[in-house]
Amino acid sequence: MSTLVPLGQRTCAACQAGEPTLTAAEINQLLPQVPEWRLVSVGGVQRLRRGFRFADFAGALAFTQRVGALAEQQGHHPLLRTEWGKVRVEWWTHKIHGLHGNDFIMAAKTDALYSSE
Repeated sequence: MSTLVPLGQRTCAACQAGEPTLTAAEINQLLPQVPEWRLVSVGGVQRLRRGFRFADFAGALAFTQRVGALAEQQGHHPLLRTEWGKVRVEWWTHKIHGLHGNDFIMAAKTDALYSSE
């Protein structure tokens, strides 16, 4: 994955089943570019996770809808958990059961949406 273009300015590339997940070295290179995101494992599958805070439920719901619209535009979809004043977002690539460059791109794009709130 090229490091010349910032993650948030990249577009997701179609991922095919059978592609390899990112290596530990690749993940460690990309994580500093999305410093608020944590690497978690759910059922043995690595994911990126971040929580976002809002003043109320309406703000959380509006953000959830914006992330959903972004996901549709990029063709890459997260797990979203919305509750009063909070949204938790998790990115991973279902087809390969782990992390792909697209997940880091979408994490950066999600950060940009939050920064524009």
